[in-house]
Amino acid sequence: MTVDILFPYYGDVAMMKQAVLSIVAQTNPDWRLIVVDDGYPDDSIPGWFESLNDERITYMRNETNLGANANYRKCLTFVENELVTVMGADDVMLPNYVQWLVDAAAAHPEASIFQPGVVVIDENNAASNTLVEKTKAYYRPKEATVLGGEDLVASLLRGTWFYFPSLGWRADMMLSTGFREGLNVIQDMALVLDIAMRGGSLYYDPTLAFMYRRHGGSDSSWRALEGTRFDEERGYFNDIADEMSALGWARAARIARIRFSSRMHALTLLPKAALAKKWNGVKNLANHVVK
Repeated sequence: MTVDILFPYYGDVAMMKQAVLSIVAQTNPDWRLIVVDDGYPDDSIPGWFESLNDERITYMRNETNLGANANYRKCLTFVENELVTVMGADDVMLPNYVQWLVDAAAAHPEASIFQPGVVVIDENNAASNTLVEKTKAYYRPKEATVLGGEDLVASLLRGTWFYFPSLGWRADMMLSTGFREGLNVIQDMALVLDIAMRGGSLYYDPTLAFMYRRHGGSDSSWRALEGTRFDEERGYFNDIADEMSALGWARAARIARIRFSSRMHALTLLPKAALAKKWNGVKNLANHVVK
């Protein structure tokens, strides 16, 4: 079964090349890679992709920068096969990823989303175990399982334990749901919860198949320190609490309104923002903790 690998790109060139080469090195060669370059200012990139001389790889470059949300939605328009993943441009697939996804989808036809075991690395390819990773590990299931409905939503609202670039998806559910417009940081969470609200479920398997990169230069890290990402999070959690209530999922609605993990994340960033003298960030983070 062919897997469509979507690759919205804007960022470090060396990390992008490492990510692409990890796809080329898959033990299961039945994949398509669709790279949508959101206008990153490096004229050597098109030639590098051409040098790979791999007919499974399609590279295109946006004439104008669309931004994260719009570029993700554009990527979805190129899906042709039943299974799809949205690869991070600085992450690394372990060689077994595609085969793992194909096998997981075959073994669990009831699932719409698939999460493998993940190793977290930093910008130097060294193993990383930040407080965020420790928190995710605390909330994540300890063994292979399928979660759906309010159980899945409540689990993820307590602590967003998945790693979006490592997720595999059934294309029909992903495409018919789509990314919510206007979200640039929490769009991944929104998509998973929207699918859960439509009756989809998530299969988690601790088998290692992916390396997720966390580094200070990422867009989400910058937004976190400035506190701006939490404006988006707070608005989303308020909206989703109302949607949960409308479904009769009182437990999930209550967790969304409390948003304990989100508040604690902002609290842990306050000292770092203060040391960096990002006073607007300090104000934004403090507001998120108490509002």
